[in-house]
Amino acid sequence: MTEPHSAESDSADPDSADLDSAEPDSAEPDSAEPDSAESDRADPDRADPDRAGPDGGAPVVRLIARTAFTAPQNLPFTTDAEGGQALAEFAGRSIYRSWERNNPATNTNAAFLRHLIEVGHLSVLEHSTATFYLEGVSRSATQEMQRHRHFSFSQLSPRSAPAGVVEPAVIAADPLLHQRFSEAVRAAEAAYAELLAGLEQSMQDRPDGALAGKQARQAARAILPAGLSTAFVVTGNYRAWRHFIGMRATEAADVELRTLAVLLLRALQSEAPHVFADFRISALADGTETAASPLVGDG
Repeated sequence: MTEPHSAESDSADPDSADLDSAEPDSAEPDSAEPDSAESDRADPDRADPDRAGPDGGAPVVRLIARTAFTAPQNLPFTTDAEGGQALAEFAGRSIYRSWERNNPATNTNAAFLRHLIEVGHLSVLEHSTATFYLEGVSRSATQEMQRHRHFSFSQLSPRSAPAGVVEPAVIAADPLLHQRFSEAVRAAEAAYAELLAGLEQSMQDRPDGALAGKQARQAARAILPAGLSTAFVVTGNYRAWRHFIGMRATEAADVELRTLAVLLLRALQSEAPHVFADFRISALADGTETAASPLVGDG
């Protein structure tokens, strides 16, 4: 798998070319770690083992920022869309200055972007972004998501006080497994509290009190489970979001991450329907959902 291309100066002109003539770009890899932007500022509150987090529920997805677009006044560009969808169309038409919309097959924003997606000219989608604030996601799931290196992350510092554990639905549905899971979580929380108290006691005479507190929390957190609930801001361009959903909304994907991918898809289909309308959401026998598009491959 290769890096995504920059804007294709040699791409086919949608207003003049055969719709089937262009070669698709290769898709983005998902194998590398992103540059995370975790804050080092510590939460001054002590850990409270009784604080409740989301137990087996769906993550909370909030769209908090989007692309704005203002067309240059000296160019005869008009469109029936706005925001990121308008910017993607402008970027595509700017390659050949095809402002006139002479081709009736691509004379709307929806048709133009559909054509670009069909033939694989996806670099124009990289100009437009969507930013989400996500809550109630396990740290194990965020580790999977951070493999998509074209996203930008600002995640809750692990030095902050624990705020519950995300229980997998398959465990929550079985009373015996749920009991064992809950007991293990309580044991981990109790061990964390005991370790933290001991570390704070041993460091209480240090002159660098704030730093000592950070170091105590970061040492004690080693006992906490991978399912610890977290929150983070994530920004991705439209192309990166299409790739993420194509990879993580499949039946074979991690269930928690698949649930998150479908929720993000619904938000993106509302925000930019001309870019994400080709994805179809389907229900599985177990009540969970998948999503797929015939225009998204496995790379």
